[in-house]
Amino acid sequence: MASPHVLVVDNGTLSLQHLCKRFEGLGTETETVDAASVPARLGSRYQAIALSGTKIRAYDREFYKPLIDLVMGADIPVLGICGGMQIIGTAAGASLVEGPQRVGGYRVQVDKSEPLFSYVKPAVTVFQRHTLYLREAPPGYRVIGRSEEAPVEFFRSDDGRIFGSQAHLEFRRDGLEIIRGFTRTFL
Repeated sequence: MASPHVLVVDNGTLSLQHLCKRFEGLGTETETVDAASVPARLGSRYQAIALSGTKIRAYDREFYKPLIDLVMGADIPVLGICGGMQIIGTAAGASLVEGPQRVGGYRVQVDKSEPLFSYVKPAVTVFQRHTLYLREAPPGYRVIGRSEEAPVEFFRSDDGRIFGSQAHLEFRRDGLEIIRGFTRTFL
């Protein structure tokens, strides 16, 4: 059987290679495209989409419109990481707020009933590098992970197809295990 393909959308992250290596190390093939060049449709080539972090403000709806149209119109699983989650969240109606700068490992409580967290304990340590946070999950989504510093560390869409992580899952062991949960459950 052929390896599943993940389309990794590069939103300007500094850690794109790390993210791709995490997916590839779990038996998937990755192909990258930058946010300004996403295809209008995916066809059957990809089994999932991963959105990287970003250096551009996630609420730039005009810039991200083709990406949002692709994500919302696709019928495959999506994992938004850091800025990728913020892009999805703000497009769906959530607000971004400035908060304390966090860089390094931080503890997060996750909802163990979610298959995304099959390979981790109820409290994970994940890598954070940001100052923007979602204040709440957008309509049609629910919070599945939170911390003292951020009320929305992880979310998922009500239909269970779209996931978001405030943390950079490409770093630290718990991040890898959450990506494993995504690939094993949804690919």
